[in-house]
Amino acid sequence: MVPGARVAAAAAPFRPAPIRWIDGSAPALHVGQTFGVAWPRSAVKLGTALTVTDRNGDAVPSQTWITAHWPDGSIKWSAHAVPADVVADSLIVSRGRPTVPRGAVRVTEDADTVTITVGDLRWEIGRSGPALVRQASMAGRQVLGPVTLAGAARTEPLHGADQPFEGRIETVTVEQRGPVRAVVKIEGRHVSGDRRWLPFVVRLYAYAGSTGLRMVHSVVFDGRASQDFISALGVRAHVPMRAELYDRHVRFATDAQMFAEAVRPLTGLRRDPGTAFRAAQVAGRAVPPIEEMAKTVRSTLNRIPAWGDFRLEQPSANGWTIAKRTAPGQGWIDADQGHRAPGLAYVGSPQGGAAIGVRYFWQRHPAALHVDGATGDDAVLTAWLWSPGAAAMDLRPYHDTMGMESFDAQNEGLSVNYEDYEPGWDDASGIARTSELMLWAFAETPGSDILRRLATTQAEPPQLMAEPAHLHAAGVFGDWGLCDRSTPNRAAIEDQLANLVDFYAGEVDRRAWYGFWNHGDVMHSYDSDRHRWRYDIGGFAWDNSELSPDLWLWYQVLRTGDARTWRLAEAMTRHTGEVDVYHTGRFKGLGTRHGVQHWSDSSKQPRVSNAAYRRPFYYLTADERVGDLLRDLLTSDQTLTTVEIGRKVPGKAKTPLPAGTIEMTFGTTWCPLAAAWLTEWERSGDTHWCDRLIAGLDSIGRLPKGWMTGSAPFDLTSGRFVDQGRGVSISHLNAVFGAVEVSSELIGLLDVPRYRTAWLTYCRWYNASEADYVARFGAPFGARNLREGHSRLTAYAAFHEKDDALATRAAVEFLSGDAGLGTWPRDPRHVVDGVLEWPGVSTNAAAQWGLAAIENLALVPGALDRETIVAPSASRRPRLRDAGRD
Repeated sequence: MVPGARVAAAAAPFRPAPIRWIDGSAPALHVGQTFGVAWPRSAVKLGTALTVTDRNGDAVPSQTWITAHWPDGSIKWSAHAVPADVVADSLIVSRGRPTVPRGAVRVTEDADTVTITVGDLRWEIGRSGPALVRQASMAGRQVLGPVTLAGAARTEPLHGADQPFEGRIETVTVEQRGPVRAVVKIEGRHVSGDRRWLPFVVRLYAYAGSTGLRMVHSVVFDGRASQDFISALGVRAHVPMRAELYDRHVRFATDAQMFAEAVRPLTGLRRDPGTAFRAAQVAGRAVPPIEEMAKTVRSTLNRIPAWGDFRLEQPSANGWTIAKRTAPGQGWIDADQGHRAPGLAYVGSPQGGAAIGVRYFWQRHPAALHVDGATGDDAVLTAWLWSPGAAAMDLRPYHDTMGMESFDAQNEGLSVNYEDYEPGWDDASGIARTSELMLWAFAETPGSDILRRLATTQAEPPQLMAEPAHLHAAGVFGDWGLCDRSTPNRAAIEDQLANLVDFYAGEVDRRAWYGFWNHGDVMHSYDSDRHRWRYDIGGFAWDNSELSPDLWLWYQVLRTGDARTWRLAEAMTRHTGEVDVYHTGRFKGLGTRHGVQHWSDSSKQPRVSNAAYRRPFYYLTADERVGDLLRDLLTSDQTLTTVEIGRKVPGKAKTPLPAGTIEMTFGTTWCPLAAAWLTEWERSGDTHWCDRLIAGLDSIGRLPKGWMTGSAPFDLTSGRFVDQGRGVSISHLNAVFGAVEVSSELIGLLDVPRYRTAWLTYCRWYNASEADYVARFGAPFGARNLREGHSRLTAYAAFHEKDDALATRAAVEFLSGDAGLGTWPRDPRHVVDGVLEWPGVSTNAAAQWGLAAIENLALVPGALDRETIVAPSASRRPRLRDAGRD
């Protein structure tokens, strides 16, 4: 037991964890699964073996590891992997020895190579050089050659010459060795001449029962936006081509018919080679012996053009094209076109081949799939995350200084555009992007039906999740409850929670919030005059996690297990933790405030890089990349020694700070940092981070005004806040970036009475009436905002202080719509020119309403029932016409 940890009242009884597919039933195919399970405090002792069965009690092969501990050392979160051939509609995690799969994954190492073996398939991974995968072989026959990272950059975006680069390995770490899954982490940089830049991390995942290798590819842009214009970025695989040209096959999955062609076609000719030959080629089988082919074709085979290069280009979210040519220097021939390709290509023959797939292929345009050299000894199969056929990537600031060199001028810009601009701070250097790919090795060309299933699986991967009721019973992530429609008022609130998710998921598509750097984010505020979101107006454009939409969506996932909400939240997590955060450079560990570009605002803060936004996804999936991102935030408080958040606040007298301290707000800075420290303590058991948490909690509680102080000097060495005798300073932002949720977790874990008192005081008095507040604290009352969202603070105090009158106040505040969603519970959406819109809506309001709804339902449901809610009538709910977008 860690000193300062809260002691559980009694050990919770062990109950097996039911597991379900988020889409409701088992998929037709998946490539292996990993999922997380939460356990009540003291219910599962460290060292307890856990196993997986189906609902009939039959053993399912599994691999288990621990991702978090309770303060008493018991297991808080476990992670479980199951093979690709598991197709049960539901599973159960219980106590017992796990079963090993028949075709167990094995990892062997030597000084130069890491080898993963899955049945007859061997993946050879290099420890140095350019090839991530040196080769793949099946039953001793090579079917895949080197797999490398490739790309190009230029110094001028439109007419500059491309300078190619390729990845070079620096370190390789085996993170898991089977028996169900193996994980190899590869780190390095891209090299062009003497330059080493664009750091990358690639993780390779192999699962029992799968011929695929999952690839999670992360790259950091550490160049200079003014002169480094990336014109191509991708993953390139070499595929041996041993067969005759007529037995070589190219496949592209599309949103219509599979593009399935041979390098030298035998169909559609003036002379018929024979039905068996045509059927075999279309099916991807070896044609019959050449002697059986019609002589009129056999004798003229070399007169049939052989197509060596193929291109599938997805330049936008709403259109793809396929073209092919016989050889370099020859003309391209248009072959097909369509709407949204799922992102899978194959090249090979009856002697073996490979396929590559890209998740979010059309969503993160401009993307492409290329096959080159299919007439030669080795075809090259490339998945372009940024297509060389598109305009080069341009990360330069979208405007010049506009005369805003001084803080006064910058504050004027902030007052009109809501953008906190500062020259040189609108810098993209340090942002990152993570992409998910699949690489498959085949002993022969698979049928089109198999490739379609693979394309569907990699485009929208199935996902297992512990049942919400089990997660809730485990007591993780603070205050939330299960979906509850037991009363008319609760049903109305649940309807609105569902409406909000549906609205935003729909807006992503209606407004085309897509693109390599944009996908996963949503816009901040709507322009009712233009009938568009304010994509070009300063801080009203991309949301960048402002007021915690990430948290709102993940808490809705926890309580419902809804697939649409999961995928909206997952895409947001992949975006906000990578693109909106700096991973290298002077802003490392900080995120950027909402803006026209994801890096354009000069306000760089922990409230955006916030670990609280990543924790649910990490624990539900055990995703190693997000685990890395969480760990990267541990020392981001050090960055604040050179990045002063409050440097431009006008008219604010700055009190000299004690040596070794920085100014730190409790809610927008300390709580996001505390979420990272909490996660590391849970994951590693390192009590240094627990001590740092307790130091911060206790020192806030010791301040004369406690949480009402708002901000204080923070000693970077001790982790304590320094008392300067400050008075009350309340900000409407201090509690809306995860402070409510993080404080609830910390109070439940650590026994720090002073902090609990300080937090409950803040929760009771933030939304209090001016008369009550002044009577308690004296004048001035000060400005307030986001009353609706802050109702969950009132609800928290009401629940913990067992104050029924305060519970009623919380319900009234929540249902008031004051400084929040406003018109709720009416459904004010309507259709203008075929576009569904919600005039006046902002993501700020939606996210805070969603969190307030979830937490009020959990804490003061009875008080909500006593109030009057008029649910929106079905007649007022708009129907979106087929016109779709404006």
